[in-house]
Amino acid sequence: MKTREIAKGIYSVGVADWNVRNFHGYLTQKGTSYNAYLIMDEKITLIDTVKAHFSQELIDRISQIVSLDKIDYVVSNHVEMDHSGALPEVMKHLPNATVLTSQAGEREYKLHFNPDWKFQVVKTGDSISLGKRTLSFVMTPMVHWPDNMVTYCPEEKILFSNDAFGQHLASSNVFDDEPLDVIMEEAKKYYANIIMPYSSQVVGVLEAVQSLDIQMIAPSHGLIWKNNIPAILEHYTKWAHCRTDKKVVIAFDSMYGSTEKIAYAIRNAFEAKGYEYKFCDLKSNHISDIITDCLEAEYICVGSPTLNKNPMPTVAAFLTYLQGLSTKTKKGILFGSYGWAAQNIKAMERYFEESGIELVDKYGVNFIPDKQALQAITESVSGKI
Repeated sequence: MKTREIAKGIYSVGVADWNVRNFHGYLTQKGTSYNAYLIMDEKITLIDTVKAHFSQELIDRISQIVSLDKIDYVVSNHVEMDHSGALPEVMKHLPNATVLTSQAGEREYKLHFNPDWKFQVVKTGDSISLGKRTLSFVMTPMVHWPDNMVTYCPEEKILFSNDAFGQHLASSNVFDDEPLDVIMEEAKKYYANIIMPYSSQVVGVLEAVQSLDIQMIAPSHGLIWKNNIPAILEHYTKWAHCRTDKKVVIAFDSMYGSTEKIAYAIRNAFEAKGYEYKFCDLKSNHISDIITDCLEAEYICVGSPTLNKNPMPTVAAFLTYLQGLSTKTKKGILFGSYGWAAQNIKAMERYFEESGIELVDKYGVNFIPDKQALQAITESVSGKI
């Protein structure tokens, strides 16, 4: 691939990973990219690297512009291996380079690679001069690792935003020239599955970002925001403040159809009240796609029959994933059928409690619900939403 100049003397030198379909737990049906940026100035600077097995492609792309031994600085916004995996190989070619990173970043690099690199720790408010340009740093800890930071170039009005505003999306484009609904859906999925637990920290990042004059947001994954910056800032503000729409997600698994019947009864109540709904059988829908729908939903309803005193494995996996994402401000309903042991809902309640989801009600039916039982559930739900 050729390098792409995103501003005068600033190049996108990262790589597209067209075929990756799983990124530590969630499906990446559209692939992803590992973005790195090269700034040509009196002090030549590389911002981030790529996954380890793309090291040579990164080196080749940088070499199209400049000999690697002329690079003065490597800015590491984040130590996670999809950003830093290539750094040990790259640093072999950078005898004079200094790695600029956060204090936590230096500590984590020593735990990852035990390197003998030259480090310079930076903090919020610090700046370095590259010559014609300046780089300023803002610490963004726990968005989504302790070491995270973002880098801003005021002369070019570019924010190198790390994981914030990213999307898992491989493309031959560099900028947000593809249909906005496609890009935004991938940004939403990225936020829901990775950033959502750290929404309170994102609020602080947004405050810092909105004080800057930005004409370009260059994230570590996906397309660069140039034409739709107000749109992505608006969505991030909504997501970070946990604002919901009139939506419900109904996720369930069913052995012989009884729990599914209850799911339909619950759906009927929400539909009658004008809610947009997502109806998701966990045998057929991946948890990362369902979580994407949960991000803006007011209600999350989860159902399972009892299996050996527990919910079905698909439901337990979904609830475990949900619990880790700290879906606060949501309301929920639990439901399911059972045979001789009504343990399914009791087991699921713990997940809701630890997720911070407000349990509105729960509906358990012994074996197969009849029409009267299903109608009673619909009416009960309708009276509570």
